[in-house]
Amino acid sequence: MLLSDFDFHLPEHLIAQHPPAERGTSRLLAALPGEPLRDETFAFLPQLAQAGDLFVFNNTKVIKARLFGQKESGGRIEALIERVLDECTALAHIRASKSPKPGTMLLFDGGIRAEMAERAGALFVLRFEGGENVYRILERCGHLPLPPYIARAVGSDDEARYQTVYAKHQGAVAAPTAGLHFTDALLSELRAKGVRTAEITLHVGAGTFQPVRSENIAEHKMHSEWYEIPEDTAAAVADTKARGGRVWAVGTTSVRALESAARSTGRLQAGSGDTDIFLTPGCRFCVADRLVTNFHLPKSTLLMLVSAFAGTEEIRRIYRHAVERQYRFFSYGDAMVLGRKE
Repeated sequence: MLLSDFDFHLPEHLIAQHPPAERGTSRLLAALPGEPLRDETFAFLPQLAQAGDLFVFNNTKVIKARLFGQKESGGRIEALIERVLDECTALAHIRASKSPKPGTMLLFDGGIRAEMAERAGALFVLRFEGGENVYRILERCGHLPLPPYIARAVGSDDEARYQTVYAKHQGAVAAPTAGLHFTDALLSELRAKGVRTAEITLHVGAGTFQPVRSENIAEHKMHSEWYEIPEDTAAAVADTKARGGRVWAVGTTSVRALESAARSTGRLQAGSGDTDIFLTPGCRFCVADRLVTNFHLPKSTLLMLVSAFAGTEEIRRIYRHAVERQYRFFSYGDAMVLGRKE
């Protein structure tokens, strides 16, 4: 398929710049197979689930991954930590007038010093001095990395609102945004209905915003992200399938982790690793039956993923409806529920 197959007109005013005033009050477009589109609020979600269903959440936690500073020579520099490798080392994207060479010392705000040790493809290996854990450095001196399409400075409420209520494991540089709609009360309502919950971890990288530059999408090189499927989650999925329940993936990141871990055998396997899975129309889904997700960028790999899941023509119909009905798009926007195309 071609990149142009995944383009659509999105009025700029539909790109959400702020979260809703209260978590969980976004709109929800229910787009399930064989049913008419339904315009609801997110509080309606439990009514779409059944006892015996399983919701799978990505429990990654967004880190304050952006650092500002300068080279020893004086040139301004910005680093976006992509992945923490160990106590004192991280992979980073760097913006500067000239890329730093190996051995260059970088001086970040807050008195943080780091050596640019080597290149790793398009990324830079940074080795921080002083013996302080990288995560502690970022918590103390870093800035929240809001997505590039949010055209404003980080506000006081973003620290809480650009994080899910069930976030546990540090490592993401972008939020698993479908999860931002869930509240503790809604989770309790689902469980009271007999819906089970399980968790995976996929640390969302900045590559999630990487544009597809090739018109032939088969030529696109997908970014890599680390994920983990716990034993109890694999067991819960197998039990749900055996009992005839449905597996709900909350967010495209949950889908990426689940389908990556089922890729070799067709059944979900516990374990961890890196995935560069690229889900495009024609791909077979082995685990997820339902998908809760936000609305995605034109020509993006995530739009290709939902097209693979629900069907290309169906997604075009859904997105036309969403634009006409003035749904809010992207990270702080509204949500939809999709059923898997059979």
